[in-house]
Amino acid sequence: MTEHRLQEILDRVAQARVLVVGDYFLDKYLVLEAALTEVSIETGLEAYQVVEKRLFPGAAGTVTSNLRALDAGSVHALGMIGIDGEGFELKEGLNSAGVRTELLVESPGRFTPTYTKPMLRESGEEREMNRLDIKNRRPCPQEAERQIIQSLRSVCSQMTAVIVSDQVQERNFGVITDAVRKELSLISRELPDTVFIADSRNRIGEFTNLSLKPNKFEAYRAIHGDDSESVEAGEAARLAVELQRQNGRPCFVTLSEQGILAVEEGTVIYLPTLRQTGPIDIVGAGDSVMAGIALSLCSGATPLEAAMIGNLVASITVQQIGVTGTASRAQVLQRFRESGDQFQPTPLSFTFSD
Repeated sequence: MTEHRLQEILDRVAQARVLVVGDYFLDKYLVLEAALTEVSIETGLEAYQVVEKRLFPGAAGTVTSNLRALDAGSVHALGMIGIDGEGFELKEGLNSAGVRTELLVESPGRFTPTYTKPMLRESGEEREMNRLDIKNRRPCPQEAERQIIQSLRSVCSQMTAVIVSDQVQERNFGVITDAVRKELSLISRELPDTVFIADSRNRIGEFTNLSLKPNKFEAYRAIHGDDSESVEAGEAARLAVELQRQNGRPCFVTLSEQGILAVEEGTVIYLPTLRQTGPIDIVGAGDSVMAGIALSLCSGATPLEAAMIGNLVASITVQQIGVTGTASRAQVLQRFRESGDQFQPTPLSFTFSD
């Protein structure tokens, strides 16, 4: 891919209309100043003192933040939040990024899923302490599920891309229930020219007629039905081909620090990760890859080009420490220029016969 071609794809993103449906979390970083730690009179335990809060939309919200940072024309959030302080903070974060939030379902009796991340600051350096998770321990309410399906039916035809972010591990406890997944499959068949792409921690193999973006372990679970502690690149390529054949749409399998596989019509193209220097923070890396891929596909990129752009975006976001990172179009172009010969060699190709 040349710089001219990259610029051509990025120039089209302003025309993109993207719906991100799924599980929206709040990422709440609480900075604790070690020097100010007190001892509680009541309990005798240390009482950490919060001196700064950093709040970011997480999970599906990380995808929307990256889409907006890349200047997508319009980004619409479809999900479920609670009527609580975390829901207010999450909605404020989405609105401030320019994400449309009128489709968010506010469900009484539900928590807004939240990852609270205490960061202890000592001598100017921060280290993350034990995370505090707020999650829902009951299935998605039927009324909320009905509203989500109704919204999908009413807005998908207006979109150039629909991104699915299935983050909740427990079946039917999050936004992407069995019924919502089935509806997405039906709608994607009705709209063959719209980009539909899904990311799912536990159930990527249950999506049909959508492009998929699992990591190599999720791909292994989808095909084999169990987990593996190690998945080699060759095995990941075979898994990717099988997932692509099942869905009939391009498939992308991330390989952590090794790179990404892009699959179309049974042919796998391997792209290595761009070389990194200094510390990295991989939180949200997969979501930033998803944003880059989906936005590129609906802006005329081939699957290989989309994977390249996803790689570029993630190489920028992982260098942002202690925040939920994003990348701008200008940063993507600059990183491409800096990458030099990393994009010049012909990517390694695997072709599998029946």
